[in-house]
Amino acid sequence: MTAIAEVFAKAKNENRAVLIGYLPAGFPDLTSSTELMRAMVESGVDIVEVGLPYSDPLMDGPVIQHAAATALAQGTTTDDVLTAVRAVADCGAPTVVMSYWNPIERYGVARFAQAMSVAGGSGVITPDLTPEEADEWIAASTAHDLDRVFLVAPSSTAARIKTVTDVTSGFVYAASVMGVTGTRSAVSGHAETLVQRVREATGAPIAVGLGVSTAHQAAEIAGYADGVIVGSAFVRAITESATPHEAIEAVSSLAGELAEGVRRRKINEDALI
Repeated sequence: MTAIAEVFAKAKNENRAVLIGYLPAGFPDLTSSTELMRAMVESGVDIVEVGLPYSDPLMDGPVIQHAAATALAQGTTTDDVLTAVRAVADCGAPTVVMSYWNPIERYGVARFAQAMSVAGGSGVITPDLTPEEADEWIAASTAHDLDRVFLVAPSSTAARIKTVTDVTSGFVYAASVMGVTGTRSAVSGHAETLVQRVREATGAPIAVGLGVSTAHQAAEIAGYADGVIVGSAFVRAITESATPHEAIEAVSSLAGELAEGVRRRKINEDALI
């Protein structure tokens, strides 16, 4: 059983969802980003998603785009991202990298997989890599025991969902909306339907992302999904902080609220007994 599978199994036994938190490496700087990720773990995040900054982030909204641009302007490299992976993995949380395919391909697919494994990474999310073009990555990730996470969307057909889930390991990333990342006042009504459709194709854990920013939204998703993914809300909390200390406090507070949210369904069920 992989580290990611163990986290989902533990959460299932506790009758709650897994909380997955995203931050780009190198934002607001490399040292601060790793400190912030570790603070997320200390405050309740189960799995950390380390963003690999990229100059053409098609899936990302303005908040994450700005953070990635800041990281790139400071010279953040793929090796720096791997350093962040090691720092977070050392504190005991399964750590995955979220990366567009181009940086991995430029780094070298087999080289990247090996470096991730050496750094203690657990897997990689590749939002723009399709299963049909993933043979090299499937081979490399398998060779180095890395989970590979592919995405499904509300527009995915049943056939497409089956194609994606057949090559996915760790968990399936269910994008709650068509569009870019960003906090929203409500979670898309398509998310629950999408999760139900994915469950027909696989027994793997399903995590919902895009648009989650509050404990209430996290609790709502925890009612039907195995994991809740939060990114833009963490980045915004840092952006709106005046000092590094305030940023750590803001991220820790948000992580704690979201962690309470993914556990709320259990509390509600206990109240009914």
